[in-house]
Amino acid sequence: MKCIRILLLALNCMAVFAGNGQVRTVDVLSEDWKFSRLKQEGAFDISFNDQSWQTVSVPHDWAIYGPFDKEIDKQVVAIEQNGEKIPTEKTGRTGSLPYIGEGWYRKEFELPYFKAGKKVILLFEGAMSEPQVYVNGKKVGTWNYGYSYFYFDITNQVMTGRKNLLAVHLANKGASSRWYPGAGLYRKVSVIVKNKESIDQWGTYITTPVVTADEAKVKIKTRVSAANSFLVTDIMDDSGKLVSKDTARKIFGNEFEQDLAVLRPRLWSPETPVLYKAVSRLYADNELKDEVSTSFGIRTISYTADKGFQLNGMTRKFKGVCLHHDLGPLGAAVSKAALRRQLRILKDMGCDAIRSSHNMPSLEQLELCDEMGFMFLAESFDEWARPKVKNGYNLYFEKDMEKDVVNLVQATRKHPSIVMWSAGNEVPDQWGFEGAKRAKRIQDIFHREDPTRPVTVGMDQVQNAMKYGFGAVLDIPGLNYRLKLYEEAYKTFPQGFLLGSETASTVSSRGVYKFPVIKAAQQQYDDHQSSSYDLEYCSWSNLPDDDFVMQDDKPWVIGEFVWTGFDYLGEPTPYDNKWPSRSSYFGINDLAGIPKDRYYLYRSRWNTQSPTLHILPHWNWSAKNRSEKGREGEVTPVFVYTSYDSAELFVNGKSMGVQKKHHATPQNRYRLMWTDVKYEPGSVKVIAFGKDGKPAAEQLMVTAGKPHHLKLEADRSAIVAYGRDISFITISIVDKDGNLCPVSDQSLQFNVKGNGTFKAVCNGDATSLEPFHLPTMKTFGGKLVVLVQSSKKAGAIELNVNGRGLKKGHLSLKAVNL
Repeated sequence: MKCIRILLLALNCMAVFAGNGQVRTVDVLSEDWKFSRLKQEGAFDISFNDQSWQTVSVPHDWAIYGPFDKEIDKQVVAIEQNGEKIPTEKTGRTGSLPYIGEGWYRKEFELPYFKAGKKVILLFEGAMSEPQVYVNGKKVGTWNYGYSYFYFDITNQVMTGRKNLLAVHLANKGASSRWYPGAGLYRKVSVIVKNKESIDQWGTYITTPVVTADEAKVKIKTRVSAANSFLVTDIMDDSGKLVSKDTARKIFGNEFEQDLAVLRPRLWSPETPVLYKAVSRLYADNELKDEVSTSFGIRTISYTADKGFQLNGMTRKFKGVCLHHDLGPLGAAVSKAALRRQLRILKDMGCDAIRSSHNMPSLEQLELCDEMGFMFLAESFDEWARPKVKNGYNLYFEKDMEKDVVNLVQATRKHPSIVMWSAGNEVPDQWGFEGAKRAKRIQDIFHREDPTRPVTVGMDQVQNAMKYGFGAVLDIPGLNYRLKLYEEAYKTFPQGFLLGSETASTVSSRGVYKFPVIKAAQQQYDDHQSSSYDLEYCSWSNLPDDDFVMQDDKPWVIGEFVWTGFDYLGEPTPYDNKWPSRSSYFGINDLAGIPKDRYYLYRSRWNTQSPTLHILPHWNWSAKNRSEKGREGEVTPVFVYTSYDSAELFVNGKSMGVQKKHHATPQNRYRLMWTDVKYEPGSVKVIAFGKDGKPAAEQLMVTAGKPHHLKLEADRSAIVAYGRDISFITISIVDKDGNLCPVSDQSLQFNVKGNGTFKAVCNGDATSLEPFHLPTMKTFGGKLVVLVQSSKKAGAIELNVNGRGLKKGHLSLKAVNL
């Protein structure tokens, strides 16, 4: 219920703010858009008839509905970043979903608060891609980068007393991405009406340059468009209590600068994500002209050779993950409910940092990281001037780079979660002295817009970066993999520390185990799955344990960002030249958001608040029928991921011995492994021992019986009735005693009644070609996740699930007004 209250508070605040028609209104254009994929000459014109077009809501991703097709954006290429020399056919590189082509969006909107003396801003938080924007038939602007935030002043194009028409044309080229980019107006679109004498868009910049236990100095710079004006700013704490106030009457150019004191400040951190709010009121000629509320946190950051990274004066290492922008079955369309679920899952794992890979994050993601306590590495580009793909950002770099960086920084620098900027990822420009100059130029732009945060680049060509000075010019040298070069890079670069900006790239498929159990790079199997024993990785990378050693033993390594926190659409390495395979295997959690075994390996090390004890593999290895051969009597290693240092394993009550963590190999240091266990149906139990040698925890796993019924578990049973909230229901096939049937993969059908709708379904299988938006799908590893979306009316929601030979599943939810 706490999450619902927070969400409703945010919605209510927006409504109150928007209701103040005297100074500023913000209207999010979400409903009743018209959309068409066809080429439409004249679609920007007011008289154009769009009645036959599809009605959609925004955020919207037109490509996520499929179908999956291996011919879509099939690229014949040698991926240099992966060390490939010979071009091969890559069928699933961008998800095999139909993102390529043109799309038109049209939306009528009214401006009841618009009148003479007002200004109208049209704000886009992301449009994929190359948007051309028209208002009432007139072009008001264009942009190129699909991940950028941008806005236009449309004051001279809008009309009063009648509806206005917004039309947006988008065009996605093939060979423009290395992963699934999505398509359409996939982030929010808003219309802001304010006075001409007003605070500029993204014009409030808050920093906390001095923080002590007794007092924090809060510096606020506010850009305005107003003469004869003054600015009044109030700071409230998280309970709404006024804690500081200041009036600025002297303006420097177009900017006010204020220094306010907050006594006995409560500091923002992942453990205590305390937020304050600054309310700035602009007066001109003694009349209130504008009001803007800005959430911020009080915290300090520093990066030094002797102390590494410090937050609020305390040294710590990043326990981070990289995340692509798609949300699995929702595609690229932003959903705050889906983002919140991801962060809750990562929080339980002990993760404390996110890297937006390899693009500008959604504003919703940053708001949640502020609120829930995640440090953030905000990334900008995957390419600079030198291309990775034919139609990538290299086409726009020289003319657009600076304005894209400026918009990124100005739109997001208020967020306390952001502790570092990334100017790029594995850019080919690392080679040659020109690349080092380019890195310095981009970094200088970041510094100009925000002097308080350092800049990094995820480098994969580390030897070139050392040779040509590329890594030396950066504030923070970020190394993507290349563990064998860590020591040399540390000695070569002048900073005195380095960051694991991208680590591991271990691959696995949830609930899939391969035999014999071996450590292997780029391993492939006929079923296009990877083993969940977590010993398989990419040719350029390594296993998690190898990074753990560096993080634990090298004080000059300031943390890591694992590739990746969740599976994502596209880049199905090691099967990117096989079909079917259309999504990644890198995730600690699968595409449906279900934790893989690897989740518990990271949790055992990162979550220091609650213990971890997890057994793998499953224990269902008997033959399904007489024509098959089971694993009875065959070696079936058992691994245990645990925060405890030792444990004893029992199979059907017989001890397999005690294992203790030791330093013989990285795997022995972080995993408990019984490598010679032979399979026999029944039970597997592990008893973990505390530091006193006494039993501290135990876990039991049994061989499941025949599939009997469905188990339904919702992440939230009550969701908000505003038409966009989502409950994620994990459905498991279980036996009569409630044990998961991990090898039962069969089709289920879903029906939603009442005050909600079926939104999507996902099973986490990277080879599945079933569409996400249809109410039927096979389970994978005995599980899948159904997404149920609220309506705009409060009331009961009923989910019914059917599967052949299974007892019907039922779950009651409710949509609430709070």
